[in-house]
Amino acid sequence: MDYFLLLHLLWSGMSVVICDQDEQQCKQTPGSLSLPVLQRIGDVTLGGLFPLHETVVEPHHQQSFDTLISKDMIFAIEEINREGKLLPNVTLGYKIYDSCSTPYQALKAAMELMVTEQDSEVEMVDNHMCPGTVPVVIGDAGSTQSLVVARFLGAFHVPQVSYFSSCACLSNKKEYPAFLRTMPSDLFQVDALVQLVKHFQWTWVGVIAGDDVYGRSGAAVFANEVKKFGACVALQEIIPKNHAREALAAIVSRIRSSGALVVLVFAVEQDAGALFDEALRHEGLTGIQWLASEAWSTAPVLSTPPKYHQILQGTIGLAVRGVYIPGLQDFLLRLHPSNPDASENPFLIPFWEKVFGCRLGANSGNQIVNDKPLCSGSEDLRSMKNIYSDFSKLRISYNVYKAVYAIAHAIKSMMSCKKDAGPFPLKACPDATNIQPWQLLHYLKEVDYINQFGEETKFDHNGDPVAIYDLLNWQLGFDGEQIVTIGMFDGTATADQKKLKLQEENIIWNGNKTTVPESVCSSPCLQGTRKAIRPNFPICCHDCVVCRAGEIKCVLCLPQFWSNVERTACFPKEVDFLSFSDTMGITLITIALLGSLCTCWVIFIFSCHISSPIVRANNSELSFLLLFSLTLCFLCSLTFIGRPSDWSCMLRQTAFGITFVLCISCVLGKTIVVLMAFRATLPGSNLMKWFGPVQQRAFITLSTLVQVIICIIWLTVAPPTPQKLMPRESAIVILLCDEGSALGFALVLGYIGLLACLCLFLAFLARKLPDNFNEAKYITFSMLIFCAVWVAFIPAYISSPGKYAVAVEIFAILASSYGLLACIFAPKCYIILLKPEKNSRKHLMSKTSVQ
Repeated sequence: MDYFLLLHLLWSGMSVVICDQDEQQCKQTPGSLSLPVLQRIGDVTLGGLFPLHETVVEPHHQQSFDTLISKDMIFAIEEINREGKLLPNVTLGYKIYDSCSTPYQALKAAMELMVTEQDSEVEMVDNHMCPGTVPVVIGDAGSTQSLVVARFLGAFHVPQVSYFSSCACLSNKKEYPAFLRTMPSDLFQVDALVQLVKHFQWTWVGVIAGDDVYGRSGAAVFANEVKKFGACVALQEIIPKNHAREALAAIVSRIRSSGALVVLVFAVEQDAGALFDEALRHEGLTGIQWLASEAWSTAPVLSTPPKYHQILQGTIGLAVRGVYIPGLQDFLLRLHPSNPDASENPFLIPFWEKVFGCRLGANSGNQIVNDKPLCSGSEDLRSMKNIYSDFSKLRISYNVYKAVYAIAHAIKSMMSCKKDAGPFPLKACPDATNIQPWQLLHYLKEVDYINQFGEETKFDHNGDPVAIYDLLNWQLGFDGEQIVTIGMFDGTATADQKKLKLQEENIIWNGNKTTVPESVCSSPCLQGTRKAIRPNFPICCHDCVVCRAGEIKCVLCLPQFWSNVERTACFPKEVDFLSFSDTMGITLITIALLGSLCTCWVIFIFSCHISSPIVRANNSELSFLLLFSLTLCFLCSLTFIGRPSDWSCMLRQTAFGITFVLCISCVLGKTIVVLMAFRATLPGSNLMKWFGPVQQRAFITLSTLVQVIICIIWLTVAPPTPQKLMPRESAIVILLCDEGSALGFALVLGYIGLLACLCLFLAFLARKLPDNFNEAKYITFSMLIFCAVWVAFIPAYISSPGKYAVAVEIFAILASSYGLLACIFAPKCYIILLKPEKNSRKHLMSKTSVQ
């Protein structure tokens, strides 16, 4: 034992048993004061610690108390003794002390239980316990009291079985080796509360704890657990034990300012009551959905009076499971001061006077109620409708009942030990006539049986029982507040979804509502928006930011899909290409067809005047071939319009390349003819025989064949193919033709450019030849336009997106074709149609000096 603790106890005037190992004897300190005790001697005497008062009874300072809970232990003991089946030939006795709900008084009572029954010297036993002390203690109720008692009893290996202490810290067997309980650990209770919060998707929860081991540890574990699934603790406050008004008012104010609509109060009923008394003074604190820990979830003081209805109606809490114990109610209601054994109960008179508001004679010993009238003697607990006679709320009685029966089963196992098959060294069995606490502790840990109510009773390695809770809902009935069971929590279930079983349709929420309250720091973001965490705020507090285009739930759609305006679904992107139906396509088609018609009209005019000098000039065959190639140039632009396909992609580029080479070859041929004709007029020149019609045809054929070979190689090695461009930032899928081989495309354009530049150069040389109708001058203009168009085409084509790149290429084809048609054939058509007098050999052959 800690000598500092022992010294403190001696200074306090407590009755202390000193086990002197040197003298091998037990002595009782003189001058100690004995505490009131309710006892009956038996073969085995069980100790009991019960909070019969809320605090130590002092003159002019008495608070409410309850004595019925200790009668549960007496009932169970008498039932075992009466039936005689469990422990035949063994009578159980009891010694019950009042712990007064204080650690000091609980320890003082525990010390009294360890006092020997005789003030005599006795021989020491192995575990240093003095004979005559009780071998086991049932109690105490509060976790704080049990912590103190458990440290003391654990030092002597005296088993302690608590019926209401739930602090998870008591599961530590290193510090409390002899502690067991029939009350589940708070770890299970917290698990149930966390599952409840998770089930209803509350993410902004307040936690209020009592200033004791029970409240602080339970609230801390709860706060840590709810954070694991994404919820946040809006506030975490402690109710002071002195219930200072300023501190309670500050807590209420913080609850209101936090915005939390769900608040857990993890405290004993006295602390919870103080908080709710202060809340009543703040009329604005309404609409809070309270969650109750088991310590006050069935507290009659809070649920029965109507004063708390406006704030506590709809409360949801946990409670240990209770059963109807046959005979218990009649046993408790038989309590009366006139009973023969009433004189042995030192707690009966104060209890009776408190319940009925009277005094039992002038010498009752209760100075506080001496101003009350005398009791008539006809008072009967059966006629009372108050918190002491409402046995439906005494769930803890079942825990006391189970504790007594667990001890009885352990004693039975001890007495059933077979010789040379015991659990102790050398396979020894315990001495049934002298039960040692440490031996009884061993058998208590091994207890495992199904009781008469079909429930398994056993203790795990931490001394904790099977955890099963009832889920309760405080509802306002016609006759006042009533507590309704709305489900259960089974801590033995393996899957979370099976642990919590709720009848949600039976729940009435705060404010008499049937819809689940929402308790969130920020409302859930609508579809099409995403969470943006607020700086310096918990993760549950956020703003909702609109998702970007192309996202659903702020996650990018697949490349071929795009989000709708609401950002709620992904739809296939709109396919975009230069089609025959859109405005741009129709415009280009119109221009191309108009160009081909104009070319056909020129062909018609030339055909009608084929014998005229201006048509026959410079080889009419080349003129018709040039007009035919121009027609193909206009028409080849149509292959660029429409949905790209394998054939259209190959056709458009090859058709364009070949027809334009054919066209430029004809223009080049006409330019060479002009130059050769001028040279042929010089004396002794015979150049024209080297560039006659046959040579002209061969030249054009050879020039075009080069382009055909380039196209064939291009189509063979890496032909143009359809391609889908799906930019992430765009709502459209762009269909176009990929050139395949960039080198092939460059060779096609480069060859056309080479012929065009050569033609421009030769035409430029022949532009000032003396002639009334010098065709080289018009060819020069046409080549200038052609080259300007295609030089501008390259950067425009590269920088234009999607179908606009195709439109740029079509525009270049049409513009250059129109340039050739206009510059070369418009002047001839003008003379043929409007100036026929100039369409004569004489006029054309007459030479004029060109300035």
